[in-house]
Amino acid sequence: MIARFTLDFDSIEEANIVTRALQPEIDHKIPKTKIITKTDNKQFFLTIESKDISSLRAACNSYLRWINTAINVRKTI
Repeated sequence: MIARFTLDFDSIEEANIVTRALQPEIDHKIPKTKIITKTDNKQFFLTIESKDISSLRAACNSYLRWINTAINVRKTI
């Protein structure tokens, strides 16, 4: 099972900030999932692969929350 997300940012810097913010979580690895991220210009791509739907759902919820947090922190600073 695969979930793919594409987020459009206002700048390349914002896309790179999200990528760097997620790196510790990607390195830590959520069990039963494979995470792939990529930035291309102002776009951020997130692909989550899992063998079962519950792991996929949990990973999607976690990564989308972490992305939202990174964006909100960036707006605050």
